[in-house]
Amino acid sequence: DRLVGREVYATDNRRVGRLEEFRAVRRDNLWIITEFVIGAAGLMERLGLGVRQIVGWKRAGGYVARWDQLDVGGTRLVRFLTPKTLAESAV
Repeated sequence: DRLVGREVYATDNRRVGRLEEFRAVRRDNLWIITEFVIGAAGLMERLGLGVRQIVGWKRAGGYVARWDQLDVGGTRLVRFLTPKTLAESAV
């Protein structure tokens, strides 16, 4: 949860959006992050469908990245690991 709200950057230092949501699965007693949701789509997912209907948004833009597509360790920056990742992850 410490990563939520951090900005995500592509490998060319272009800002992609903010990390808004995590998707996880439970295996035994552990929760394992499977995906990161970036941008407005993640914010809408976190806030729920009701907010989307009130605001009138049909579709929010953003990206979904697999757990292995982002570098989240060590620094305050969150980065995609490869340039190709961004195109593959479009919502």
